[in-house]
Amino acid sequence: MVSAGQSARIALGVSYNGAGYEGWQSQPSGRTIQDQLELALSKFTAQNRVSTLCAGRTDAAVHGLMQVVHFDCPVERSDAAWVRGTNSFLPSDIAVQWARHVPSSFHARASAQSRRYAYVLLESPVRPSVEARRVGWVFRPMQLEPMRQASEMLLGEHDFSSFRASRCQALSPVKRMLRIDIQRRGAYWRLEFEASAFLHHMIRNIMGCLVAIGTGSRPASWMNEVLEAKCREVAAPTFAPDGLYFVGPRYDPALNLPVHTAAFDWLP
Repeated sequence: MVSAGQSARIALGVSYNGAGYEGWQSQPSGRTIQDQLELALSKFTAQNRVSTLCAGRTDAAVHGLMQVVHFDCPVERSDAAWVRGTNSFLPSDIAVQWARHVPSSFHARASAQSRRYAYVLLESPVRPSVEARRVGWVFRPMQLEPMRQASEMLLGEHDFSSFRASRCQALSPVKRMLRIDIQRRGAYWRLEFEASAFLHHMIRNIMGCLVAIGTGSRPASWMNEVLEAKCREVAAPTFAPDGLYFVGPRYDPALNLPVHTAAFDWLP
């Protein structure tokens, strides 16, 4: 129970289709995921404002499978009630997947041990239709092995300045890439990335290079040249946001937070 005058810390797992939004972070327009979520929470709790903090901000048109946020609130609700009640005030393309009461020391961003993204790419001579704004698109045939060879060069701790957007606010370009997995299912490619943290546009800039390598425009060895240059101008153009999904953060298992939701099973 929450004592009078005290607030409980709540963590939520949130999924969203980012196609119609200006990214995660609150904007004056109100057309962001954070704005919609905080408005729903305020309506559900009858509080003037509920402020959330997320595990990783996503850009305009980027989707989320399990964004994790935390907030403090003096209103007492069960975990199930937080899910049902908040969702009743959210638009159809945003949904709370789970809620948990967490220790006051929990921090959605600082407590994360790593973060994961997936990129879904359609290889087809014809542009996407039913999956428009949900997948990236390449019209030239791609080869798997050169892409895998190139991706291995990015594993470990590196200065990723060549893949960093000019507006990136990260204090350091040095990050540790833990895993890159590339799979193909029919006409769809799924690339998964896990790192300690990511720079602004880092995955979309890596994707631009991987597509250039996969289509034969560049050799696999070019990826190492780009990485070592530590210069954005030498890399490929930033790839489209449409197929990018924030899979979610990883936390200490002792927190017992969900690691999988139904949204994960939607991707090819």
